[in-house]
Amino acid sequence: MILFLVFFGTTINYIDRMVMGILSPDLCRIYHIDKEAYGYIGSAFAIAYALGQVVSGAFLDRVGTRIGYALALTAWSISSGLHALARGAWSFGTFRALLGVSESPNFPAATKTLAEWFPKKERALAMGFVNAGSNVGATLAPVMVPILAGPGARHWQWAFIATALLGVFWLVLWIPIYRRPHEHPRVNTAEFAHINSDPVEPTVKIPWRTLVMYPAAWAFAISKFLTDAVWWFYLTWLPQFLYDKHGIDLQHIGLPLVTVYLMADLGSIGGGWLSSSMIHHGSTINFARKTALFVCALCVVPIVFAANVTSLWWAVLLIGLATAAHQGFSSNLYTLVSDSFPKRAVASVAGFGGMFGYFGGSALSGITGVSVKYMGTYIVPFIIAACAYLVSFAVIHYLIPVVRPVDISSDPAGGNASA
Repeated sequence: MILFLVFFGTTINYIDRMVMGILSPDLCRIYHIDKEAYGYIGSAFAIAYALGQVVSGAFLDRVGTRIGYALALTAWSISSGLHALARGAWSFGTFRALLGVSESPNFPAATKTLAEWFPKKERALAMGFVNAGSNVGATLAPVMVPILAGPGARHWQWAFIATALLGVFWLVLWIPIYRRPHEHPRVNTAEFAHINSDPVEPTVKIPWRTLVMYPAAWAFAISKFLTDAVWWFYLTWLPQFLYDKHGIDLQHIGLPLVTVYLMADLGSIGGGWLSSSMIHHGSTINFARKTALFVCALCVVPIVFAANVTSLWWAVLLIGLATAAHQGFSSNLYTLVSDSFPKRAVASVAGFGGMFGYFGGSALSGITGVSVKYMGTYIVPFIIAACAYLVSFAVIHYLIPVVRPVDISSDPAGGNASA
């Protein structure tokens, strides 16, 4: 039930953020927004999301996931609905920024919830299902939005309003159901023992400035900077790319996008399953996580050909493979946080890394807008995408030679050197 609630919240999160990208060819036409300006609108969301990550993790660690997650989802639903009032690049940019800052607690809240409800050996698979929620949202949005917006996006405002109302339904479920395991009346003794089968951790709060002194925190942050930028490129620019390169309009965008994000769903669960299965069969956490990360990084490389293939469906399959690999990589990357840091610090570290992830997203969105406008091709972002995950893996392996819990009481320069 808890996993479903986090999955559903993440699904809504992605439906809300996908609406703008799906409508972008029509909105850019209606309001005379060029590629460079559209890139900056995407950057506004990403920068706001990044800045929100500075405080969202610490906020969740302080007030808890039940109240913090509920407040965040309420705020981002309102921000999503406000898009219906936009009438040009500046107003869309403003409302994208509001949506970005209000959506920023989602993944820190999800990571913290899973750290509270699942032992370490199950968290990668659980995070795989949560990541699948983002793909379900990205799959449902291209089906829902054309219906809500109508031909030529004549009623585009309803796409933002209707998707925002989904948050109300989630709140009706979350508030009465969610409690921490030791407070939940439906958790029996055996379940509670299973959830808490990891070694007991102290409960003293860890200052944010202390956490960022550890190499493991920087490994996560740098990897998020590199790989979240690519994911944000898909979410923001994929409908534009399919329209510019293959002539796919709003009424025909559904099947290509659904295919891409269904493949991403499989990758999300498969990547989490791979490392969790290896651990269950006796592999160390270090070997299992890094093997899964490396396999996923290799699977992204063929995306470099997507910009130039003439067949729509070859492009869709190449992008689908890359999104699947991204989600498998992401499932294991988030799990590295709970592998390395105590539960009381997980949301803060996840928020720190998420901030860097969306700084990367902002940078790549701006780069894409400028390169497409002046070069007339999408080759630059696809080259960056092909390289980002292997570079990220190398950074992780360098900064975290062995994945194991950091010793918060020791010298941070030692990183993961002490268990």
